[in-house]
Amino acid sequence: MTAFVYSGINNIYRVRDEDGNFHECRIKGKVLGSHTDEYNPLAPGDRVDFFITDEGKGLITRRLERRSQFRRWNKKGEAWQTAAANIDLLAIVMAAREPAFRPRFAERVMITASQHNIPAVVIVNKQDLGISETIEQYRGTWQAIGIQTYYCSAETGEGMEQLQFPGCTALFGPSGVGKSTLINYLVPGTELATAAISRKFSRGRHVTNFGRLIDTPWGAWFIDTPGIREIHIRDIEPEQLIHCFPDIEEHGEGCGFQPCSHRHEPRCGVIDALNKGKINPERYKNYLLIREELEKLRPY
Repeated sequence: MTAFVYSGINNIYRVRDEDGNFHECRIKGKVLGSHTDEYNPLAPGDRVDFFITDEGKGLITRRLERRSQFRRWNKKGEAWQTAAANIDLLAIVMAAREPAFRPRFAERVMITASQHNIPAVVIVNKQDLGISETIEQYRGTWQAIGIQTYYCSAETGEGMEQLQFPGCTALFGPSGVGKSTLINYLVPGTELATAAISRKFSRGRHVTNFGRLIDTPWGAWFIDTPGIREIHIRDIEPEQLIHCFPDIEEHGEGCGFQPCSHRHEPRCGVIDALNKGKINPERYKNYLLIREELEKLRPY
């Protein structure tokens, strides 16, 4: 039988078969051994083959080919960790306040999504707490490069009607920004656990410990993912990073030296545009930070 993975914890997976029935399954032996470079062999949204034993136990025998996947580098486990499989859209959820708005984090997620050819949008939750000028500036920058940005409040309901996306959408972001609260509002009866913000550190507390696939009333799906504090960029050459910043890259066509790193070279079109106020200086700093990280990963 074929089924979708809805959730998994302690190597026990909750799957839903083609008839709509749910089963608890384990992975049969080492049948997923070909995925040994992965932190987790299965993720919410995966399609699997499974069977029920004579004793009534569910065993997963195969993971079917993914049409898409959003994965990040798990630095602690030194392996790729897939947060969501077979998704149509990645929604990067941030908070207007409490916890603080983190545009550099959001841009790292955008880069990771683009590496996997997954369209991304930004959701700024907690609109009722106020939208700062910084958020407005980033919204303009992101929308200019094709990243739609939505303002909403799961507390008041304002703007929530915009978030009824078709297909399968994964919600990804730091802890405390309200991913689970958004789903609770949009999918009545879900009742995902939520928690208040740590006032001392202005960080969210981890409540969602594992991802889960959720059916919506309009015939689509959400994947609620655990909150994380940082995301590491991998699998991209430092020289190629500039392609992930198209608003900066466009000013590099007239650089006096090619290839140009856009850091210190004379007659650099990017630096010239930066000095003239044509480039968001914080985005430029983020480009420099990520490029430096990528260069440190090189073995030479």
